[in-house]
Amino acid sequence: MVVGDFPIETDTIVIGAGPGGYVAAIRAAQLGQKVTIVEKENLGGVCLNVGCIPSKALITAGHRFHQAQHSDDMGIVAENVKVNFDKVQEWKSGVVSKLTGGVEGLLKGNKVNIVRGEAYLVDGNTLRVMDENSAQTYKFKNAILATGSRPIEIPSFKFSERVLDSTGALALKEVPGKLVVIGGGYIGTELGTAYANLGSEVTILEGADDILSGFEKQMTTIVKKGLKKKGVEVVTKAMAQGVEETANGVTVKYEVKGEEKTVEADYVLVTVGRRPNTDEIGLEEAGIELSERGLIKIDKQCRTNVPSIYAIGDIVEGPPLAHKASYEGKIAAEAISGEAAEIDYLGIPAVCFTDPELATVGYSETEAKEEGIEVVAAKFPFAANGRALALNSTDGFLKLVTRKEDGLVIGAQIAGSGASDMIAELGLAIESGMTAEDIAMTIHAHPTLGEISMEAAEVAIGSPIHIVK
Repeated sequence: MVVGDFPIETDTIVIGAGPGGYVAAIRAAQLGQKVTIVEKENLGGVCLNVGCIPSKALITAGHRFHQAQHSDDMGIVAENVKVNFDKVQEWKSGVVSKLTGGVEGLLKGNKVNIVRGEAYLVDGNTLRVMDENSAQTYKFKNAILATGSRPIEIPSFKFSERVLDSTGALALKEVPGKLVVIGGGYIGTELGTAYANLGSEVTILEGADDILSGFEKQMTTIVKKGLKKKGVEVVTKAMAQGVEETANGVTVKYEVKGEEKTVEADYVLVTVGRRPNTDEIGLEEAGIELSERGLIKIDKQCRTNVPSIYAIGDIVEGPPLAHKASYEGKIAAEAISGEAAEIDYLGIPAVCFTDPELATVGYSETEAKEEGIEVVAAKFPFAANGRALALNSTDGFLKLVTRKEDGLVIGAQIAGSGASDMIAELGLAIESGMTAEDIAMTIHAHPTLGEISMEAAEVAIGSPIHIVK
């Protein structure tokens, strides 16, 4: 191994080039810092390479296939529709390549120095970067840790060719005839839905009382109805016990209400959460404090207890969302540059690309009441919207949560087609301090799904047009 004789000096060094790290690096460079970013694998991190982007591409392919087979009521009859899964995977990989190539171009365009290798903190101002052939020391004024997370592996379900994590599920060379999903969170439900749409017989095993625990029951009920239509079996309060593998498949053992059961499949996908990548990067040597869950403690500017080191994304408290990491990355870069930037998570949305989609931002009705806030919860159904009818996607609703005393918008939940795009307007309303009347008075184009936000706002102020009070 070649060892660098002299340390390289930089203003800010970023460890990890995922959606948190590369955004932080670019913003820091824009603010005049000399920036180096270190990545041991692929630019774009999990999200662009084996997470958000390829999963949504697979979900889209599944939707297209499913719609082609189930549009008879619209007068669209297609026969012998087939899936060329090799072509699907090729297309998915092309989407990923375009985006990761774009990230590299953005980093270089902002004069960020890209270094490949594994990073290890020596102290609060020193970092070692190693690859198979060399090692180099870097001296920095500030560092931003953005090392992300990885799937949790259950001891009784060791990952293999037949026991898959989310990365393995996205890289399959065939559409499984049968697929078992352990974990009914957003990753398991999304990928389970995608493969069900592509023709797999899917069973979801969830240990809790319900799937998609981060969303309101009114929302998950609609998703479960959709899953049932696709032939997906959802088993709750099911504790996975173990798996037996053969050359051609798996037998999964699980327990429900004290009764042991088995289910056979071609593959089993394990999605029971993610673990922060905080090990083996020198946190102890640098003196960085961790929580009991192994997450890095930070203040409102993403600064750790070591003043020169910041942390963002999946390795700090909060949901493991790519857009949260990007947001925190900008906050950290701006804080390093002396700006008065602070994190405020109220307006961060969460989205699940199920069928139909789910999205939430701000307070739910239940959360607001638990904090003693008197609210008005105004719902408007997709079935009363012209665009939803024309799309043949009428399942779902939008709920607007406003403060009773003044109509201030403090939250929103959407279950329905296009929820992932519609939630942005309501996040903006929260961030801007808008009231339900502000949204109701905003002219929305017709016919669009966006009108549902306006209609719900009209319900909130007591003057709905398209439903009876």
